[in-house]
Amino acid sequence: MLESILLVLVLSIDAFAASIAYGLNDIKIPIRSILVIDFICAFFLGLSMLIGSMFRMLIPERILIIISFFILLSLGIYYLFEGIVKANLEKVLKSNRKIKVNVFNLGLIVEIYVDQTKADINFSKDLSSKEALYLGAALSLDSIAVGFGSGIMDINYLQVVIFSLIFGIIAIWGGLLVGRKFALNTKIDLSWLSGIILIILAISKIL
Repeated sequence: MLESILLVLVLSIDAFAASIAYGLNDIKIPIRSILVIDFICAFFLGLSMLIGSMFRMLIPERILIIISFFILLSLGIYYLFEGIVKANLEKVLKSNRKIKVNVFNLGLIVEIYVDQTKADINFSKDLSSKEALYLGAALSLDSIAVGFGSGIMDINYLQVVIFSLIFGIIAIWGGLLVGRKFALNTKIDLSWLSGIILIILAISKIL
């Protein structure tokens, strides 16, 4: 159960940080939109874990342990430097607006991944259900890789999905409250904490 909680905590930190940004910018996320974001994230997490679990039937356990270790370790290292990566990606997006990826609006999803507040497409200060779909998809980009890396090992993915639904709502609501209460003119980056947790999970795979 501890591994499931840590895994969900990693992914909830992203939603928490994004919600803080919404609170700071006085952008409302109605309960319906919160549920849309929550279910989208939980769905992609569960799907990626299910796909990962299928590999257990095809690959020897020892090799699966090594694969899971390297996936989680790589993601952990990435999270430690995610702030730098997103800053550089944002510069690229700003310097070359002519580059568009229109398949399933992937270009917009990438922009929201870099700056989650851009999900408020019409600048209404109120995130609609449609806009919540884009935010949920952007927040799910990391959960797909994390879910697959954990799913190839023996983990209760139904338990993880249930925890994800519960923690996700708490993270979004909590982030909005924190953002509104502490109206700070700064960008909060908690990705390093996710990185540390993922590295711990990776090491636990080989111990």
